[in-house]
Amino acid sequence: MRGSRETTVGSKLSVEGSIDSPDKVPGSACSEPGTSDGRVSKTSTWSGILVSAFSIFGTYTSSKDSEKKQHRSRNHGWTAAVRRVVNANSMWRLGLSKTNISSSTSDIWLLGVCYRIAQEDSSADPAHSDGFAAFVEDFSSRILITYRKGFPGIGDSKYTSDVSWGCMLRSSQMLVAQALVHHRLGRSWRKTLDKPQDQNYLEILHLFGDSEASAFSIHNLLEAGKAYTLAPGCWVGPYAMCRTWETLARCRIEQSEVVDQSLPMAVYVVSGDEDGERGGAPVVCIEDASRHCSEFSRAQVDWTPILLLVPLVLGLDKVNPRYIPMLAATFTFPQSLGILGGRPGASTYLVGVQDGKAYYLDPHEVQPVVDIKKENLEADTSSYHCNVVRQVPLDSIDPSLSIGFYCRDKDDFDDFCSRAAELADQSDGAPLFTVTQIRNSPKPTSDSVGVPEDDSFDVVPSGDGEGAHEDEWQLL
Repeated sequence: MRGSRETTVGSKLSVEGSIDSPDKVPGSACSEPGTSDGRVSKTSTWSGILVSAFSIFGTYTSSKDSEKKQHRSRNHGWTAAVRRVVNANSMWRLGLSKTNISSSTSDIWLLGVCYRIAQEDSSADPAHSDGFAAFVEDFSSRILITYRKGFPGIGDSKYTSDVSWGCMLRSSQMLVAQALVHHRLGRSWRKTLDKPQDQNYLEILHLFGDSEASAFSIHNLLEAGKAYTLAPGCWVGPYAMCRTWETLARCRIEQSEVVDQSLPMAVYVVSGDEDGERGGAPVVCIEDASRHCSEFSRAQVDWTPILLLVPLVLGLDKVNPRYIPMLAATFTFPQSLGILGGRPGASTYLVGVQDGKAYYLDPHEVQPVVDIKKENLEADTSSYHCNVVRQVPLDSIDPSLSIGFYCRDKDDFDDFCSRAAELADQSDGAPLFTVTQIRNSPKPTSDSVGVPEDDSFDVVPSGDGEGAHEDEWQLL
């Protein structure tokens, strides 16, 4: 990424950043490092919408206290190792100053968890804090899925690699993988150095293998996305990618006589009126979500875990600045799965925010194909985790993106809706999305906005839309 800088934690973890954005995420009063039990302070350095957006989020306590205890002993060695490396000067190589990356003491929000970076000693380096060490442990535990080479050919094509065209597919795999980690292992799960590996963890990785035998392989995604013009060697945008996941999930339900457990949750792509054909902010319809859950469970239960995907276009050539504080605020939701987005022409998986910058996982590294067997508890999974912490200013990301959320049960969904509704109330008339109980009947209109012909990644957008107002919603 142009203009970025890099430092290293030992030989395994480095930090890469770009020029600081003038936007600031407020340093909030939050819990101890690595917990999501904090309350965001209203005493923010931001004004107006920023104060409002970040002041609406109350205390969130994980319902998985038992899983914290379960993983604590196994993760102790990894945590201690990370902290030893972070607190050592070996973190920084290439002669770069630590302040080149971030000297900020503002809190970091990573997928709904707040990490306090500030220390009692104001002269201490923030990167040597326990909060930063806990952030590093969490970040490096997220599943990384990148370009691969050497896999079986896709369909009738000769493609055995997705290099230069598959980054949106890979970014979406990371987001769904995080939903599965959250569902099966819990948000507090961390990667461990110990073996044998957790079988649930290995089963998740196996689902994203690079062959038709893996449920969520690039092969099966391309097959499911044919109706949305997905094809080997072609680029794809966030909206088509979200619809592809919805189609793949539906196909697996229809083909199985029992409830499919590879993706043990309903998939709901949130759109506007008339399925996005007329534009406007997407609407989370509680009635629609309930219907998706019922269909997923074959009407056996009223509610199931649910994955919400919210594709958005927030500007023409760049994100309209009015949306940036709200995008940052979504990372404080305990249901947050991050954002599919990135630089124009290069999709990444955004997982956290600090001071107007987003932390992200980058799929653009090319790695040989790896076959993770579910039963191989000694498997080497190092290629599925990131050793580089990267940042990008939120105001430089592509305006075509998609936000993900995972709700474990009805109470979790209700909490999400409450947070989303309050965020919409503070949006000054331009919400990212809204929440309603039932969908209103569409009204006739003669000034609908057309679907962008190209919202794809790995290729620079053409920038069509001359004359459109920058605040106007573009149709997905």
